[in-house]
Amino acid sequence: MRRCATRFGLLALLLAILAAGAGAPARAASDDRSDDGDDVEVDVEAAGREMSTFDAVVLGVVEGVTEFLPISSTGHLIVTQRLLDVGQDERTEEAMDAYTVIIQVGAILAVLLLYRHRVRDMVLGLVGRSETGLRLVLAVVVAFVPAVVVALALEGPIKDHLLEVGPVVAAWAVGGLVIFAFVHRFRDGARGRPLEALTLRQAFLIGVAQTLALWPGTSRSLVTLLAGLLLGLRLAAAVEFAFLLGLVTLSAATVYELATAGSTVADAYGVAVPLLGVVAAFVSAAAAVRWMVGYLNRHDLAIFGWYRLAAAAVTVVLLAAGAL
Repeated sequence: MRRCATRFGLLALLLAILAAGAGAPARAASDDRSDDGDDVEVDVEAAGREMSTFDAVVLGVVEGVTEFLPISSTGHLIVTQRLLDVGQDERTEEAMDAYTVIIQVGAILAVLLLYRHRVRDMVLGLVGRSETGLRLVLAVVVAFVPAVVVALALEGPIKDHLLEVGPVVAAWAVGGLVIFAFVHRFRDGARGRPLEALTLRQAFLIGVAQTLALWPGTSRSLVTLLAGLLLGLRLAAAVEFAFLLGLVTLSAATVYELATAGSTVADAYGVAVPLLGVVAAFVSAAAAVRWMVGYLNRHDLAIFGWYRLAAAAVTVVLLAAGAL
């Protein structure tokens, strides 16, 4: 019963996000009427140019909830942006793309808080006071490198061809089927090696797997988690390494985006609204990570497979109906 309730809870989350997004343009349109009820001419070219406080909070919550769950934050943000009708014109596209990266700060802070003891051990390793911490730092760095190299090499093609709803739907569906293909192998989460047993070679292979997540909708969390399990880590260790690797990957992407496009975001949206999105991402990411860790202590990954297939199906329906 609890398992069914959780499954329906995730589906309800998807439907709530889509419903909120679908309702936003309607509210915006109603605001374009004058007080006496007469229609005011709407500048179609300017449509979708502004981001409201509501939009910032919705995008922050979507980022926080989906960043570390194996369901793809990028895919959800792409669909949500389309539903909210923000960042859809050339003059705001760059600012919106940067904003959806910068709000990752909230998710980063959530993991730093929840895994502060592990992060502290890694910091001690850097100053020569923890051998296990140093080994984990080296493993994270080795796993981080492949994604950096591939991301820099393919940044242009990814932005030109993959940041669309169609590729996201395909990745959601394929990822869901992959989960069902492997889930039976990992039903016993206690089997496998602890995180301390991870070798640098295994870390590198997990990093190579992470490059698959450059396809939006795939999910960095999913591919690193499955790679860790396939390499013999126990479920809890694979989850923790996926979070720690994500912490470094997200931090690097956020710092890069702040350095190259931070002023663009500030010029387009100011400072207060983006900060509100960061806070929303922090709160929702902390809740999502705590839930995921607790859930996987008792269950397998199947619920995420069902969710991904449901997300793909709902999005296809919205595409067919012209809502996206």
